[in-house]
Amino acid sequence: MNRKLALTTIFFTILIGISGLSFKVERVEASGTIYIRADGSVEGTTYIHTANNITYVFVANINDSIVVQRNNIIMDGNGHTLQGTIFSAVGIDLSGRTNVTVRNTQIEAFYCGIYLNSSSSDIISGNNITNDYDGILLSYSSSNMISGNNIKANNETSIYLYYSSSNTVSSNNITANYWYGIRLDSSSNNTISGNNITNNGDGIYLDYSSSNNTVSGNNIKANNDCGINLVYSSDNTVSSNNITANTYSGIGLTSSSSNMIYHNNFVDNSQQVFSLASMNVWDDGYPSGGNYWSDYDGTDANHDGIGDTTYVIDANNTDHYPLMTQHVIPEFPSFLVVPLLMIATLLAVIVYRRRMEGADG
Repeated sequence: MNRKLALTTIFFTILIGISGLSFKVERVEASGTIYIRADGSVEGTTYIHTANNITYVFVANINDSIVVQRNNIIMDGNGHTLQGTIFSAVGIDLSGRTNVTVRNTQIEAFYCGIYLNSSSSDIISGNNITNDYDGILLSYSSSNMISGNNIKANNETSIYLYYSSSNTVSSNNITANYWYGIRLDSSSNNTISGNNITNNGDGIYLDYSSSNNTVSGNNIKANNDCGINLVYSSDNTVSSNNITANTYSGIGLTSSSSNMIYHNNFVDNSQQVFSLASMNVWDDGYPSGGNYWSDYDGTDANHDGIGDTTYVIDANNTDHYPLMTQHVIPEFPSFLVVPLLMIATLLAVIVYRRRMEGADG
């Protein structure tokens, strides 16, 4: 995992010799690393404008990395592209930052598209992040929101949380990432909800003592390994997810016990569950019920929506109250995500300005 903490050196040296890759980006400039300094100044480009040292707007495409050293700001890509060269280090580095919003930016061809290290209360929303090694990486970071992004075709992981807690990852479209869609490593008390996760390696992967996380309301379909995979991870809640047509299994559990898994729809996975050295709870009792299983062949004599016989997974795992029809999973309207995030950002800026005015007084 130390490779995640040294992003400026890993892979760059081995990838720099690759030839035959080209990217067409109009109106770019390459002047080295760009800095948004703590005093609000912009160094290294003329293509990021600010009128108030709070909102920073791209006015053209940029072919550089950006390091943010100022808190309480908004970086608005304005639909423009931030592009690296053959997986150069980090697209936008938010290390140590608080209350920074990054929105409406196309980010391509970096080792890591957006990097948060020891960062908190940042908002990453409405971005298109493609063809990086990792899309968004959070390391030792808390209380951040990753929402409403389109993240596609990254070489390892779309969104990676490493030793990070109390973050929200919601309403993202995550497609065709080669190894993982969303990965949590030694990360707890996070919420993973309302994401569309399709055609990745593992859809959602919890590893190495990731606990007390909530995974709910996600559409997890046609991933090439497991829809959801828990390894050495316990005391999580996995509920109200559509888990469909995943190649290896709907959910995998390896040495992962005491998880609550209920109100999910397991539909046409190669095997619904892979379980090794794991004992979990598969229902919410009666009459709330358990999960819907497309291969359940029981009956419902009293028409209460609960199967009359249990769904046996293995000797240690049983859904005692299998659902006869698919659980209805409410969808959060995606068109509300960005406006709500903008309101949250505006409120944060107002609070910041009032604090500054009070300090000046």
